[in-house]
Amino acid sequence: QVQVVESGGGLVQAGGFLRLSCAASGRIFRINHMGWYRQAPGKQRELVARITSDGNTNYADSVMGRFTISRDNAKNTVYLQMNSLKPEDTAVYYCNANVVHTTTLLFGDYWGQGTQVTVSS
Repeated sequence: QVQVVESGGGLVQAGGFLRLSCAASGRIFRINHMGWYRQAPGKQRELVARITSDGNTNYADSVMGRFTISRDNAKNTVYLQMNSLKPEDTAVYYCNANVVHTTTLLFGDYWGQGTQVTVSS
């Protein structure tokens, strides 16, 4: 089994910052890519940022230059530093990990439970 747990959400004023963390644990042989997605009320879940095992990143246009994704492979952890937050960044943020299992060497996608980020104007 694999568990993915996010932390770090909260309420912040526009222009402020937050740092999200996500740790994966369990029967993990290797983690391929890890990423952050978000879902605002009434909208579909969208990719915010993603990072591969060797550090290549990609970002949604709406967060480029404001958010930074990073990871610590030794800790199976990914971070999202969010600066210059805007009210439109308000959403539930979900962590995703593409994990290769120790026993089967098959890979699968795992999601955290989500963490709420609210940006007030």
